Amino acid sequence: MLSVIGIIGAMDEEIQLYKEGMHDITETMVAGITYYSGTLNGKEVVLCKCGVGKVNASICTQILIQQFQVKDVIFTGVAGALNPNLDIGDIVVSTDCQYHDMDVTALGFKKGEIPFSPKSIFKADERLVRMAVEASEEVVEGKTLTGRILSGDQFVASRELVKSLHEDMQGDCTEMEGAAVAHVCDANQIPFVIVRSMSDKADGSAHINFPEFTVLASKRSYEIVSSMLPHL
Repeated sequence: MLSVIGIIGAMDEEIQLYKEGMHDITETMVAGITYYSGTLNGKEVVLCKCGVGKVNASICTQILIQQFQVKDVIFTGVAGALNPNLDIGDIVVSTDCQYHDMDVTALGFKKGEIPFSPKSIFKADERLVRMAVEASEEVVEGKTLTGRILSGDQFVASRELVKSLHEDMQGDCTEMEGAAVAHVCDANQIPFVIVRSMSDKADGSAHINFPEFTVLASKRSYEIVSSMLPHL
């Protein structure tokens, strides 16, 4: 049986280039999400737009694993930079992921800790991380960092929150889906990696640069994943 690779983006812009590059596409709709099965760079892939937010990402990932039996999951798209060393267009490849809006500190848990759960930080697959970094350094101008990706159902736009998420939770970038994808993959023992290109600085200026740089960032994410595929 061929190994099928799942590729997820949250927005149309994040999956458009993949759709244009795929061949022999068949479409399947499950739970309101369209899954595009086909080939990309000679590999069998299932591509989908999960929609924004953690629940949408969770639903989508479980269906990819359970119904389409993908063997690796790659989430690709844009994020806001938390690490002050990152500029717009730079890349963060996940070492691990965590929820930043899981907050039960009132009961004595750490910020981001899931109560009564054995795990709150979800590690990406080292092989996929290595491949993503190598591909990024080959095809993208600018910095490529590995680091922690923080996720929450919140568009971060406060300098104070940026500082806290970076310093207190060691986050390098923030978005709204990656930790949910990581959580589901971890529960199913499926290797994953999140590849995010910085579209804004998560500092309140996103209304100025987000639309413009989302296109650039999505293109860079696509180039990285396309470069990875032949080696998977």
